[in-house]
Amino acid sequence: MACSPDLGATTSTESAASGWLPLSGHTALVAGTGPGIGAGIALALARAGAAVACADVRPAHAEHCARDVVDAGAAAVAIAADLADEAGVEEALARAQSALGVVDVLINGVAVMDERSVLAMDYAGYLRQLRVILGSAFLLTRAVARQLVAVGRPGAIVHLASTAGHQGQADNIGYCTAKAGLLNFARSAAAELGPHGIRVNTLTPTTTDPRPGQARAARWGVAAGGCGLSPRQRTNERRLPLGRLPTPDDYGAAAVYLVSDAAAVVSGSDLRVDAGALASYWAWSAGDRRPEGGAPVADATSTTGGEHGTAG
Repeated sequence: MACSPDLGATTSTESAASGWLPLSGHTALVAGTGPGIGAGIALALARAGAAVACADVRPAHAEHCARDVVDAGAAAVAIAADLADEAGVEEALARAQSALGVVDVLINGVAVMDERSVLAMDYAGYLRQLRVILGSAFLLTRAVARQLVAVGRPGAIVHLASTAGHQGQADNIGYCTAKAGLLNFARSAAAELGPHGIRVNTLTPTTTDPRPGQARAARWGVAAGGCGLSPRQRTNERRLPLGRLPTPDDYGAAAVYLVSDAAAVVSGSDLRVDAGALASYWAWSAGDRRPEGGAPVADATSTTGGEHGTAG
């Protein structure tokens, strides 16, 4: 039975149908084009006028994403490649350049999940996560930057971080370590590449509403990873200050901003698109004061709290 999720309240970069295409004339390489975040960002770039190279280790993801980009009215190429492999990255960039021109926008979302604790995880699994997440970031950044420097063009690079990279999370040691490293990798690359006109930033997602990705996966005929919100996702949604999970469209709008001229002097920064997740003191949650499905309850008399006097 197909999963037909209720997408709920979402935003859409398609609403920018004003005729203004801030990325017209640009070519983007989106590394990691699964039906959730990666495809959502690729479509946002396409709707903003960019040509998009859709690259993924899974050929079906690259191909379906590229078709969606073409359907959105932009040029696209599908590239199946291991983006944590040096030869794979060089080949992917060469194919993108041959099909669409010089890549001056990179969105890197390459990652692998392996939620295990420091006590349970084997060293090989730990190194694999570092290699995939940090290795791909290095290889992709180096390849795109070298190409841009060689032709004397500016560019913009965005790496997808995670709220797990900003704070510790039990039983997810490899992912948290790698995503934390990615934040400072991007800052270091920004400092080095700035004189060449190449901006490097990170975009931090959090627990994401899976329903748009599930609907896209069903249309693509690929594994969706569930149907609707899981109990854990519903709990996370309730505890977010804004009371809803971000969607791939939310990240897409942020990515378009970061690589556009609107962010011409933004480099070495992290844009958190997390519905306020990282703004909260750990012991307090808006959801603790929000009735199911309602707005937070006003309380001007609370005196119970932790050391900052606000924890509920």
